[in-house]
Amino acid sequence: MSSSLPLPHLLALDWGTSRLRAFLMCAGEVVAERESAHGIQHLPEPGPGGYATALAQLAGDWLERQPELPLLACGMVGSAQGWREAPYVPCPADAAALAAQAVPVETAHGRPMWIVPGVSCDFAGAAPGRLPDVMRGEETQIVGALAAETVTAVDAEDLAATLGARRIYILPGTHSKWATVEDGRIVRFSTDLTGELYAVLRAHSILGRLMPTETAPFDDAAFARGVQVGARGDGGLTHQLFSVRTLALAGELAPAALPDYLSGLLIGHEVANELRAAEAALSAAVPALIGDPALCARYARAFALLEAPAPQVLSNTAPRGLWRIAQARGLIPL
Repeated sequence: MSSSLPLPHLLALDWGTSRLRAFLMCAGEVVAERESAHGIQHLPEPGPGGYATALAQLAGDWLERQPELPLLACGMVGSAQGWREAPYVPCPADAAALAAQAVPVETAHGRPMWIVPGVSCDFAGAAPGRLPDVMRGEETQIVGALAAETVTAVDAEDLAATLGARRIYILPGTHSKWATVEDGRIVRFSTDLTGELYAVLRAHSILGRLMPTETAPFDDAAFARGVQVGARGDGGLTHQLFSVRTLALAGELAPAALPDYLSGLLIGHEVANELRAAEAALSAAVPALIGDPALCARYARAFALLEAPAPQVLSNTAPRGLWRIAQARGLIPL
């Protein structure tokens, strides 16, 4: 941390399965950041000590320089397999509800690290046909996206309109989330296993055997073809997936095009189904994508191919979400 930087008010941690990211924040903005490979499945040593070691290795010098610095973390660090479980908060959930249910874990630096809980949907009293769902980490990104919008409000009337608007947030990833937000609260969401299914099929199925091991340049034509096939739904997803193999055997797709065709097929299937499910909500909401820019670009391309409303694309919103939840918890001033 450079002496020229403003004095931080919060150490925000996005602690997932495979990565740990740390953000020093001042006045809602990131002034310094670091990243390590010590996600909860890749700790430097087993047990609770592994979490303490990972934190010390990444941010120990920051904490030594500023002993009173509050710590707030989100992500899988609060799962049943994490440092300490932070039980899910049921929908509807906002920053205040998340802050109220945050749990502390003692650190080696003489102060607690607070952990943001995840959010559950339809866990109790679900209607017939409705399946329970959970998110952990994405709720903080959504809070951050909402916080960013309120910052741009020009007056009290604009702020009220911003908070009262309905929004659809799409968070692509290993487990993609489609969340509906009303009056600043997450009211419902659904999860698609798109990213994990792609990884498993490419690495551990007959479909992947025809694909090259090296990464080829993005093949937009193959991706677009996959999106259109996946969106149509002809024969069901399992039938469509076998076309990855048969199109290659028929000579219609080169091996280098197959990964992007598979990606398009899965994303097209997800987007088409979720758009149908969210049709009523989308009539009064502007969709927004949050996540990795390259992956968001694929989803935006799928939206365009399916002639759906162009989504807004947001960069990493987790730090701002952690800042807002820290304010609601009273860890930093409003």
